[in-house]
Amino acid sequence: MRSVPNASAIVELLKPVTWFPPMWAFTCGVVSTGLPVRDRLGSVALGVLITGPLVCATSQAANDWFDRHVDAINEPHRPIPSGRMPGTWGLRIAIVWTLLSLAAAIPLGPTGVLAVAIALAFAWAYSAPPFRLKQNGWIGNAAVGITYEGLAWVTGAVVLLGGALPDGRVLAIAALYSLGAHGILTLNDFKAIDGDRRMGIRSLPATLGVSRAAWVLCAVMVLPQLLVIGLLRTWGASGAPMGIAALVAVQLGLMARFLAAPRERALFLSAVGVPFYVSGMMVAAVALRSLT
Repeated sequence: MRSVPNASAIVELLKPVTWFPPMWAFTCGVVSTGLPVRDRLGSVALGVLITGPLVCATSQAANDWFDRHVDAINEPHRPIPSGRMPGTWGLRIAIVWTLLSLAAAIPLGPTGVLAVAIALAFAWAYSAPPFRLKQNGWIGNAAVGITYEGLAWVTGAVVLLGGALPDGRVLAIAALYSLGAHGILTLNDFKAIDGDRRMGIRSLPATLGVSRAAWVLCAVMVLPQLLVIGLLRTWGASGAPMGIAALVAVQLGLMARFLAAPRERALFLSAVGVPFYVSGMMVAAVALRSLT
């Protein structure tokens, strides 16, 4: 039996596929300010690095460590339950990545360090006792949505603004897309229903049932986007409301297929439908840029 994990097990623990959402939200925040990126290109690049390969990776490592007993049921092939990440290596990596994240944020100034510290606090609180926010599907997914989308978006804007808070319109759009992300995160819970019920994790599919949870997540994804469309129209944005409306229409068509067999098609909606959601984020960011 191995005493040290190999590189492939470490990469799998850190789940690079999950890094995209916060990196994308951070980029949306940068774009939404309307300021030129070239003046702070180094800070923007550092921010993207921190949000994905550092902070998000930390959250994945911490989650895998504290979920190792659940994963032994739901995903026994994962690095820790499979034995490819022996001993306490999963926890050690989560701690090291936490420290690296904080150290990397220092060049971003006090506001950047604070944002990273808040994101890390949520990352640990989501998975680790005594908080273990993921025990409740409403609270846990809200916490992740706030950090992955809203906090990342606002941090991107703050970095480009040199530490200042962005316009209230930017904060409103970031908040709405954070809310909609709750539905996206619920999609991930459909693969773990059996293990969640056995381990007492109250995810929405485990507590509401498959069908009701599916309808709830679709509503939670769509309604904030409709509010974004309404706000952009009110603020005088041209073109963007119609563009986002078209993206929502595509999502509704895909959701109809998902609702016919939620458990079997959750991965389908995640892979095919969610890109239309995140595309709308950038459309909104570009619209905000033109309004500033």
